[in-house]
Amino acid sequence: MIRTDPCPAPAWQNGWLSEAARCPSPNFGPRPPGMPIDLAIVHSISLPPGEYGGDHIERLFTNTLDWDAHPYFQQIRGLEVSAHFVIRRGGQLMQFVSVLDRAWHAGRSSWCGRDNCNDYAIGVELEGLEDHPFEPAQYEALAHLLAQIDTEWPLQGVVGHEHVAPGRKRDPGQAFDWADLRRRLGWAAVRFPVGVAAD
Repeated sequence: MIRTDPCPAPAWQNGWLSEAARCPSPNFGPRPPGMPIDLAIVHSISLPPGEYGGDHIERLFTNTLDWDAHPYFQQIRGLEVSAHFVIRRGGQLMQFVSVLDRAWHAGRSSWCGRDNCNDYAIGVELEGLEDHPFEPAQYEALAHLLAQIDTEWPLQGVVGHEHVAPGRKRDPGQAFDWADLRRRLGWAAVRFPVGVAAD
């Protein structure tokens, strides 16, 4: 008797990572034709700031947030944003936009002389607050995600929002351990912002 095992599902399908929980956002658009996807931008987010858990991030990225549910939400009322991925405090991975599409995460931004980072970058939000420590499970999930991305879209760099929008943004912040991320990935320092991923 010949045993035939089903073929494993591909890791990526049309820019969606099969192992990520899918939560499609309407906040995306097309990337410019022929634009390489070669940068990952690490962000941090918590709603309300400093509070974790709940579904406020998902609701923000899917335009279903109740603006009256918390006083802070009035400051961001009507905001339409998204990221490709969110990593929760426990390491759970969610995907909101296909990597093949342009998510709305970086805003006014520039890296290595190229403006409009959303055109060529993949946005990854870590549930957290600027300058507050992130969880080991988040570093583990982030390193795994970046390695998965790199197999399909070779990354020239991994940076923080603060590096592509200096003076305007400061996430993920000084508490983010770039050296830890580099060790987990085993990538050369040239793929990280200067001075943040030292051994």
